[in-house]
Amino acid sequence: MADPIHQFEIKKIATLGHVGGVEIAFTNSAAFMFAAVMLIAGGILLATVSRNPVPGRYRSAVEIIYEFVADMVRQGAGEAGMRFFPLVFTLFSFILVLNLFGMIPGFFTVTSHIIIAVALALIVFTTVIGYGFKQHGLHFLKLFVPSGIPIYILPLVVLIEVISFLSRPLSHSVRLFANMLAGHITLKVFAGFIGMLATGLGVFGFVVGLLPLGMTVALTALELLVAVLQAYVFAMLTCIYLNDALHPGH
Repeated sequence: MADPIHQFEIKKIATLGHVGGVEIAFTNSAAFMFAAVMLIAGGILLATVSRNPVPGRYRSAVEIIYEFVADMVRQGAGEAGMRFFPLVFTLFSFILVLNLFGMIPGFFTVTSHIIIAVALALIVFTTVIGYGFKQHGLHFLKLFVPSGIPIYILPLVVLIEVISFLSRPLSHSVRLFANMLAGHITLKVFAGFIGMLATGLGVFGFVVGLLPLGMTVALTALELLVAVLQAYVFAMLTCIYLNDALHPGH
C-alpha cells in the first residue's frame, strides 16, 4: 500500500536565493498558492469586464458567491463589518480554491499543512488586535471584562477570557488543517486497499475490492463537502472574531 503521508510532502521546484544562510525555495506548495491567486483574480476579472447589464451564467455565479460572503459578513459582524469584506472574501475564496485543488488526483493540498493554516489564522488575529486598539484604544480591553460578573470571581473570568482569546489562532487553524489532513489520509488508505486486494487475491480480491472502492467514492463526495464547509467555517469564524474588534463590549 502506498504511503498515505507521501502526498503531503513539500518538494522544491527551484531555488530563489539565500538569506542569512537560509535557502529560499519555490515549492509545490507555493506553486499551488500562486495558481489559486491567479485563478481567483482572473475569474473575478473575467466576471467584471463585461459591460452587458444582463449578467451571463458565469457572472451570475460570481455574484452569487459575492452575495453569499457579504451576507456572511453582515450576519457575523453586522453592517459595520462590511469594511472587512475584502479580507473575508479573499480568505474564503483562497481557502476554497486550495481545498478544491486538493481533491484533484496528483495535485497538492496546501491547507493540509499546519503552517499555512496558522499563517491565515494569524492574519485574522493580528487584524482584530490592530483594528481593536486603533478604533477603541484601551477600551478594547473591555473584551476581556464581561459585564455583570461579581467582583470576587472577576479575575478568574478575565483570565479565562484572555486564554480563550489567545488560543483563537490555534483553534482557528487546527480546525482547517486537521480536517483536510485526516480526510485525505483516509481517502489514500481506502484507495490503497483497492489495489492491494485486487493484486493480492486475484478474482476474489477484485470482488472484495468493490467494498473499499465504494467507500472511496463515498468518502470523496464527503471530502468534497468538507472542503467547501471548511472554507465557510474559517470565513464565518473570521467574521465573529472581527465583530469583537468592532464591538469589544459584552
